[in-house]
Amino acid sequence: MTTPPPSPLAAGRSDGASVRIGALVPLSRPGWVEAGHHLLAGLELAVHEVNGAGGIAGRPLELLVRDTAADPQKAAAAVDELAGLGVAALAGEYHSVVARAAAAKADALGMPFLCSSAVLDALTEQPTEWVARLAPAQSHGWRIYADFLLGAGHRRIAVATQSSVYWASGTRVLREYLAPRGGSVVELDMTALSPAAVCEALVDRRATALLLLVGHPEPAVPIVRAVRRDRRLAEIMIGAPAGQPEFPAWARLLGDSVAVPFLRYLPDRLGPLGARVEAALRVRLGVAPSFVAFEGYDTVVVLADVLRSRGADETRAADPWTRVAVEGTRGLIRFSRVPGIGVRQWAWAPTQVVDRDPARPDRFRVLHTG
Repeated sequence: MTTPPPSPLAAGRSDGASVRIGALVPLSRPGWVEAGHHLLAGLELAVHEVNGAGGIAGRPLELLVRDTAADPQKAAAAVDELAGLGVAALAGEYHSVVARAAAAKADALGMPFLCSSAVLDALTEQPTEWVARLAPAQSHGWRIYADFLLGAGHRRIAVATQSSVYWASGTRVLREYLAPRGGSVVELDMTALSPAAVCEALVDRRATALLLLVGHPEPAVPIVRAVRRDRRLAEIMIGAPAGQPEFPAWARLLGDSVAVPFLRYLPDRLGPLGARVEAALRVRLGVAPSFVAFEGYDTVVVLADVLRSRGADETRAADPWTRVAVEGTRGLIRFSRVPGIGVRQWAWAPTQVVDRDPARPDRFRVLHTG
């Protein structure tokens, strides 16, 4: 009789030493390195606290970190490598196209993967029991952003966009939501237009809002600078639903041009756990933690709960998410099936539209809550 190979969950426990989690994080360019550092800080803080509380059934939790550099192929190779090292589960990733590659590989291997931050609805091509996600799906968050636009009186929306499945998906969500409500969306292709040409297009189209569906800092920062210098566009709102202004580099690069509304996945007020974690993350990072850091922390909290609930002799743990009910930094985390989403989803993390206060760029103003 042939003995089946152990599942990744069991393999992560088999050596009598640590229980390993593989962490996928963008830590080098062209990845969004600042986001990667915040994500990793949250993951590491939670691992430290889990171990301080006795680990997983007395065994220490160990984080094996791999830099994805926003490269889907590099992420897929990292999943293979980490599986070979016997990790119990995978965690992390910020970039949606990278998380999608990691999710496909994890699903093929039967490897639990809790995606921390990527929001693309189609994280997997087919429904899977192996992948779950903490961040709200793009269709959920961006509809909240569209409600904010409508409430602020914006009907003629321009989007400065680059070629990407993520930006294309976001544009589609906005157009389909706004059109029945009297709004319109025009695309400005940043592979063909300069920042100056964007300004001309905004004047010609009489747009009242410009959304930055582009990379940061290039070309997002030059676009903002060009629009803010153009007196004809003094009244236009610039927005960035994907969250580019969340990190301190935005304020350093743009000075008083920081009032750019974006989506942030935090509650209006943190509870006791969230407040304690915020203080600890601030010490680790040297700056106020972003929502991405909280996503990293909550990822390990969930995975520790999953790992503690498994017996050491278990060889296959299909659908490890349905029994999860754990208090995270932003509320009670449970996973469910959401129509149109192929992975187990926390529905939903608290969602806000915020911007940086020009008078105090280190402070955020809550403009809308979903």
